[in-house]
Amino acid sequence: MGGINAAGRTSSHQSYKRTVLDALPDAEKRYTLTGLATLMARASFEDGQWIDADGSSMDQETMIARHRDWILAHTNIRRIEDPQFGDHGIAANKKAQLSLETPLTFMLSRRQLPDPPPAHWDVRDIDKRKVEVTVPAGPLDLLLPENRDALVKSAGQLPTGFEPSAFYRSVHHPRGLAMTIFGASDCLGQSGFEWQTIIDRLDPDEVAVYASNSIGQLDQNGWGGLLQSFVTGQRATSKQMPLGYGQMPADFLNAYVLGSVGATGGMLGACATFLYNLRLATEDIKHGRRRVVMVGTSDAPITPEVVEGFRVMSALADDASLKALDALELLTDEDYQRASRPFALNCGFTIAESSQFILLMDDGLALELGAQILGSVPDVFVNADGWKRSISAPGIGNYVTLGKSVSLARDILGDTAIRQRSYLHAHGTSTPKNRITESHVFDTVARAFGIEQWPVAAIKSFIGHSQGSAPGDQIASALGTFEYGLMPGIESIDAIADDVVADRLAFSFSTRPIEADVSFVNAKGFGGNNATAPILSPEVTERLLAKRHGEKAMTQWRHRRDERLADAANYETRAQQGHFEPCYRFGEGVLDGHELEMRDDALDIPGYARPVSLKANNPFGRLDGE
Repeated sequence: MGGINAAGRTSSHQSYKRTVLDALPDAEKRYTLTGLATLMARASFEDGQWIDADGSSMDQETMIARHRDWILAHTNIRRIEDPQFGDHGIAANKKAQLSLETPLTFMLSRRQLPDPPPAHWDVRDIDKRKVEVTVPAGPLDLLLPENRDALVKSAGQLPTGFEPSAFYRSVHHPRGLAMTIFGASDCLGQSGFEWQTIIDRLDPDEVAVYASNSIGQLDQNGWGGLLQSFVTGQRATSKQMPLGYGQMPADFLNAYVLGSVGATGGMLGACATFLYNLRLATEDIKHGRRRVVMVGTSDAPITPEVVEGFRVMSALADDASLKALDALELLTDEDYQRASRPFALNCGFTIAESSQFILLMDDGLALELGAQILGSVPDVFVNADGWKRSISAPGIGNYVTLGKSVSLARDILGDTAIRQRSYLHAHGTSTPKNRITESHVFDTVARAFGIEQWPVAAIKSFIGHSQGSAPGDQIASALGTFEYGLMPGIESIDAIADDVVADRLAFSFSTRPIEADVSFVNAKGFGGNNATAPILSPEVTERLLAKRHGEKAMTQWRHRRDERLADAANYETRAQQGHFEPCYRFGEGVLDGHELEMRDDALDIPGYARPVSLKANNPFGRLDGE
């Protein structure tokens, strides 16, 4: 796994550990804070010593003590640091109509003259560069520039000081795509594999990439700048249109990170997008079409326009609502850090950015290669809501997805495991509707399966709602819980709201120890995009593999895995010291078709160890001889 969100880097469980920091042993606390310090460019490790941002050297303890409070204040949900959301205000225009009592005359650069100028304007040449314009008396419609105060000022931003585009040659890449390059590279680094060693063992068509985001790239380098170009008077660029597409994370991975010619795509399902892509991968692997799949999402929605769009839906926790919720006159930094309050009295979700990727393999390939096994996914269930009054309102599909997930997990693990060693990773957006509807889904399923006290995690209370990447955030957290036995509490709240159906649910306001065989990752997306995935622990996964492949195969796998762990440790050491080298291979190995060798049963591609099989699987019968 790999990626980045408001809590930090996904590899080494750094972002997870940030959410359970106070419950970690001291050594793990120091390790996590050190990694965040280098990620956030507060310090680096050079020539065997720690170097502060000002160039001074120090020991690790001094470095942590110096930066701890700053790190904690500039990770997770907090006041938005973009100047547009602060005192500068958001650049905008106000429609106005002037009433000119006398003609208005002014000089204008010829390049700034509208083309064609309004018919009632009198335009006179002054020289080659300037004209004089006279507008007759009467009404004059115009736009007056203004700087609007941001009505929403909290978000789950990436850690302050971390800039994904700074680590590779990113030329006008939208932020979400720069995050894609970092997140997928982090995944490969954590895996301990050189990508070439994987694809050399496979038919190139046994590889797939399923990655996307929920709403495309809407910042200035993507569709945001494109759609603003006419009204802002700026030119559209040749990159804004193509780089804005929602499936572009997959395209970037194929073209610049993996060089894959296998299956590709990006399925969009609002807040369930990551699980939609994960479903494509699991279906492909279960049916033998692919053996390894990179799955992920990358969302960067913290822009004034996207924030305003969600605000006018009454979906976001805006400043006015937060003040009303706590009867406050002024919001402090601490209030912004508590903006997301799942299952408590709340007023809307907190928007966030995140990039999350996992490398999924079939079990035979994982054992053959000695892959690290962080967990497994037996299936992903997706269902719609049926008839609805409002397209954005919750519906009934989530009862189906969670019910199917628990049923499958029970069939694999048994009743006792489901009732005593499972927990829920709630969608937990922090909206009033979500707290009621999702808790009712949980309670209904719990009653059906005889679960008495079902633990509930809701990590959006720490990192906010990253739209399509939110289930990826939840999966990364679940894998951390399997490793460390700690479930993040909902630390931004003091009590569960009275309208939450909590009879069979166990909420915790602080980190709690937990023994879990399975975590149910739940997503409820706008438009009726419901998805749930049971994520099995590595311990359970290894038991299933031993049952299928035998202990001899597992012993051989462990020997191979040790090599992968050593390579992964080398990557982790470099990352922990702040040395990131994302995989970005622009223009390498480009083929145009003339280099290929085509036969009737296979296609040979230079640079790929094995050919692409052209043999078709025909379930339709044959008409030979007719």
